[in-house]
Amino acid sequence: MTPERFKRITDMLAMRQLDLTVCLEEVHKPHNLAAIVRTADAIGIHRVHAVWPRKRIAKRKGTARGSQNWVDVKLHQDIHTAVAELKASGMQILATHLSESSVDFRAIDYTRPTAILFGQEKFGITDEALALADHHIVVPMVGMVQSLNVSVAAAAILYEAQRQRELAGCYSRGCPLEAEEQNAILFEGGHPIFARICKQKDLPYPQLGPEGEILADEAWWQKVQMTRDSWAHLDDEEESLEE
Repeated sequence: MTPERFKRITDMLAMRQLDLTVCLEEVHKPHNLAAIVRTADAIGIHRVHAVWPRKRIAKRKGTARGSQNWVDVKLHQDIHTAVAELKASGMQILATHLSESSVDFRAIDYTRPTAILFGQEKFGITDEALALADHHIVVPMVGMVQSLNVSVAAAAILYEAQRQRELAGCYSRGCPLEAEEQNAILFEGGHPIFARICKQKDLPYPQLGPEGEILADEAWWQKVQMTRDSWAHLDDEEESLEE
């Protein structure tokens, strides 16, 4: 890992906003998903949430990464589970929906812990999700069109959140991630080949030094160079010797 890349990743992590997120309720078109995750990364969101039907979620992992592996995408089987987790984190829940109680999205205080719900492309947010929200928000429009593409609406709202948080100094508080997670992101982003080998061999990530260098003992380096079968055989031998 070059010093320049190490600095770029650490600077990015220092501005991550753990208390700001989006929750996508069955947003299913790949280009919309990709665009929203990309915007989330651009404004410093660390994790987004997505609700998928059971038949779809069974084919996917519970947590994945998107936008060049910098944003966690956590999958949920239903909106109640997703919102319960977000509320347990102390987040206000906003739903993008036009109703009698809706307010302009710019009237919301996004410096508070916030989760923004976006609905499925054709039908929007379900009644279940709307009932769980603390506020309904809308993007004002004065033309003939009455709705925006979900990824466009997400970008507009998220950049208002970014504007408010920047003015409040939320991006200058230092890295909010726990040391282990920060180390994992640095390792995967700075040493992708070794990260792939570790995943193939179920080998834990080593710690990184102050300049992003790998801090590992000789045993770790030997296991990295071995095949998974030979490593397992060595572990068996070590266990028999200990006995």
